Amino acid sequence: MAKKHQMIVPFSERQIKSGVISFGLSSYGYDIRVADEFKVFNNVNATLIDPKNFDSRSFIDFKGKTCVIPPNSFALARTVEYFKIPRNILTICLGKSTYARCGIIVNVTPFEPEWEGYATLEISNTTPLPARIYANEGIAQIIFLEADELCQTSYKDKKGKYQAQKKITLPRL
Repeated sequence: MAKKHQMIVPFSERQIKSGVISFGLSSYGYDIRVADEFKVFNNVNATLIDPKNFDSRSFIDFKGKTCVIPPNSFALARTVEYFKIPRNILTICLGKSTYARCGIIVNVTPFEPEWEGYATLEISNTTPLPARIYANEGIAQIIFLEADELCQTSYKDKKGKYQAQKKITLPRL
């Protein structure tokens, strides 16, 4: 289904594991990769985090093969893969256990029916030590849920504010 509908581009037909944190097709899902672009949280310019009035100066842009997230902080990133979700599919995303066992939590909201774009990832370092993230390697697993019928209103129908995002996207109102 993923290849037929071009749901995931680029698509790895098998799970790649050799020397990297695994990514690609798994038993019942797809292990996504994190791209080499990051926005690392920096509280120098911020006194308050407000999702209705987010200050982009709260982040430092970084591009590289690895990204270090400061202790008890977080970074935003995006997936390597571009997604096009069919109208009868919903996804949920869970962080990979390799990172979770290091105190690194990955949060991604569900991909709603007919959402498309690069997913923005929130990567939290819950530890009191700096944490390293490896670009172009696995970061989380997407699980696909197929509905018995088409949804009444898709993300595309709603003209969702995060539709077709091409880069790391900050909170929007």
